[in-house]
Formats: sequence, C-alpha cells, structure tokens
Amino acid sequence: MPVVFYYGSGSVYAWRVHLALEAKGMAFERRVLSFSAGDTAKPEFAAVNPRHRVPAIVDGGFTLYESNAIVEYLDEAYPERGLRLFPGDVRRRATVRRLVSEIDDYTDEATRKVVEEVLYTKPEARDAAKLDAARKAVADEFAFLARYLDGDFLAGPLSAADFALYPFVAFMDRCRQRVPEFDAAALLPPPLAAWKRRIEALPYLDATWPPHWGKRS
Repeated sequence: MPVVFYYGSGSVYAWRVHLALEAKGMAFERRVLSFSAGDTAKPEFAAVNPRHRVPAIVDGGFTLYESNAIVEYLDEAYPERGLRLFPGDVRRRATVRRLVSEIDDYTDEATRKVVEEVLYTKPEARDAAKLDAARKAVADEFAFLARYLDGDFLAGPLSAADFALYPFVAFMDRCRQRVPEFDAAALLPPPLAAWKRRIEALPYLDATWPPHWGKRS
C-alpha cells in the first residue's frame, strides 16, 4: 500500500516531506487539505493528527506527524529507496540534523516576519521600516547559512537539510510574485543563489510546487 501523505499547499513543513517522498521515489497518495475550509479541524484528520496540523502520513496503518520525524522515518524505513536523506557517517548525519534545527529555529523566524508583512498585511497597512528590518534579517540569515555549503549542497550530498531550507527561500519568491517590487533575489548571496538553482533543477521539484502559486517562474 502506498504511503498516504496529508499536506496543505504552501506549507513549508509539509513541503520538506513532499520533497523527501519524491527524492526517495516513494509511491504515495496525496491528500491535500484546505486551510480555508477548515479541513485540519475535521474529525477524520484529527484521527491522524490530533494537533490538527500538516504534514502527516499513514504508512501501512502506522500514523506519524511532525515533519522532521516523518523525514527521518522515511529514510530509516526505506533505506534502499532513492536518496539517503541523512547520508554519510554519524558526524555528517548529525550535521544534517543540526542544520534542520537551525533552519527551524532561526530561518523560520526571520522569513516569517517578511511573509506576514508582505502576504498577510494589507498594502495600506504595511510598515516600510518594519519590512526593511525584516528583509535585512532574512538577508543576514541567508548569508549565515551560506557558510555551511559544502560543495553543491548544505552538508555535502543533497540531504534533508536542503529540503528543509528550500521552502523558506521559495517563499521569498512568493512574496515577489505578490509584490513585484519586493527584490527576493537580492536576499541571496551568490553561493546560495547557485544552490537554489541546483535545487530547482531537481527533476521532481515541480511535482512539489504549490499549485495555488501558479507555474514556477
């Protein structure tokens, strides 16, 4: 039986699981939940995740939620499938886990402020100074993360760390899509911009692209 994958279009944490499923070459059944329709609060999803959040999976009767737990489970349960999400020796795997934690703790916080100001604040209510400060914080965070590039990707081989970071970077492009004068490209130092192009060249990236964002530009 295929894995059943519950997600919401544009959820950064569900997106990393989607990338992991595609990279592993897993057979999976998509269950797209609508946030606006309140799907995460419905009893049928509460039976899968009582915290009412995506992502979640069901694999042969085993239910799991929380994105990082899911990604690690997929890698351990299906080591022979596709990409190893936590590759290398124990130290490299620990580095991947550390990077995922940093992204969750720091990159999320920095990008969230931009997203809130650009996507969830009416144009007439936007605070230019607040947005400038938020943009600087994101640029600083991306510059900080760029130091971790080890060859083409964050921790050497393509890994769960890259899948954790990419959705946050992509959300800056979403801000530019909604507000054309928002210069998302300027937030990325050249090494991270090159990393972004490598991620976007992955053959399965488009399969994970949020449908409501339209075609990737």
